[in-house]
Amino acid sequence: MSHEQMNEHLSDWTERESTAEAMIPLIGRLYRKNNVVTSIYGRAIINQSVIGILRAHRYVRQVENSELSVHDTYPFLEAMDRLELGCAHIDIGKLAVKYRAENASEPVEEFLRREIGEVIGQFSAESAQNAENDTKDIVLYGFGRIGRLLARILIEKAGGGNNLRLRAIVVRKGGAENDLEKRASLLRRDSVHGSFNGTISIDTQDSAIIANGNYIKVIYSDGPDTLDYTSYGINNAIVIDNTGIWRDEEGLGRHLKSKGVSRVMLTAPGKGNIKNIVYGINHGWITDDDRILSAASCTTNAITPVLKAIHDEYGIVDGHVETVHSYTNDQNLIDNYHKGSRRGRSAPLNMVITETGAATAVAKALPELKGKLTGNAIRVPTPNVSMAILNLNLNSEVSVDAVNEYLREMALHSELQKQIDFVNSPEVVSTDFVGSRHAGIVDAQATITAGNRLILYVWYDNEAGYSAQVIRVVSQMAGVSYPIFPSRERPDQLLD
Repeated sequence: MSHEQMNEHLSDWTERESTAEAMIPLIGRLYRKNNVVTSIYGRAIINQSVIGILRAHRYVRQVENSELSVHDTYPFLEAMDRLELGCAHIDIGKLAVKYRAENASEPVEEFLRREIGEVIGQFSAESAQNAENDTKDIVLYGFGRIGRLLARILIEKAGGGNNLRLRAIVVRKGGAENDLEKRASLLRRDSVHGSFNGTISIDTQDSAIIANGNYIKVIYSDGPDTLDYTSYGINNAIVIDNTGIWRDEEGLGRHLKSKGVSRVMLTAPGKGNIKNIVYGINHGWITDDDRILSAASCTTNAITPVLKAIHDEYGIVDGHVETVHSYTNDQNLIDNYHKGSRRGRSAPLNMVITETGAATAVAKALPELKGKLTGNAIRVPTPNVSMAILNLNLNSEVSVDAVNEYLREMALHSELQKQIDFVNSPEVVSTDFVGSRHAGIVDAQATITAGNRLILYVWYDNEAGYSAQVIRVVSQMAGVSYPIFPSRERPDQLLD
């Protein structure tokens, strides 16, 4: 390669960096002023660095077999900034690809008026103030692995005037005098997910954590039914119980006895008649009369969307789900007594065979698969990111290429695009999926077919991906939803 060619590469990179830098204030203004969430093929670009924005554009090459440049998307942000948009989720990557495929000579603003016309001109200072006044109070009951990730997501979304507002966390008093500092430190630093993206301080006098401007009351309590949230200015709150201590209506119903609580969400499989909701699958079952709901389990959330997609297209006769799951807090660091079989053995040193109810739990969200699946699990010495292996017998013969192409389309252009992700690389490993907010990620390179038999490998961040699903269910409970653009139906001309 000549010296001139090398300089061209560097010059091109510098120019793209400059464009990405110019995109950042536009992205931020759309988010904070208009509550418009922008993304590139499902990858949010809010609060991203220049490199993060460039990497989001680079990702498109994996799924569309063509490049997407910041030069393609920047004109869309410029035009959107002028159009006084109302609240929306807009994938500028998909819009740019559609624009290029249809008629790249048309003015971008005219194209946008066709594609997102229903939210153009919908912004006003009054509507923004009304949205702020209509925020839904959220209380986290428990502050463990899932609780802290839920807090991170809620704090992040509050920056755009999201109608969910974290108002308090409820914990038992720890033994240390500096309990509040320790709670804040665990939110600030995480060995798996890295440092908190922002600033955190504490108010020791009033027992509160202030994270990115969000004032979060820390309430100490030994029970869910003795609190008066209204004394803290919290009303009609949704309590997210992430302790796992109570899983039936009687236990979770205790939350409803506390003043200021309207509904309860459980971050574990619910027992009895509690609806187990997997967002994207059966969130339409939620009614205004539901006071207690469950977000099922991380594994159920990971596999149900993929199973639904396969069942809708090919029909599932039966199958087996084997979960390779990272160890969790309910296991022991070293060998010690545990009420569960095998779980007393050292989690960092052993693979541990254990049971999972995820296969049968699928039927609670997807009744057509009732009695068709068996399941088991292996806990392995990794702290996060798990895998589900779906061994399925179908109604028809399938090929690797056909299944992968179908799941790629479902991941990009269906109503399950927030739940199903798709990767087609021979080099990915579990740590590559830390922080993924999709319920599950199909590993295309691992897909196996033989006649009507299909084996799929589905990765999932059993902490972050599940927490994102919980927030989606809570948003549905709170009536918080925004239009998504472009439409979920993929244009025929883009299938070629």
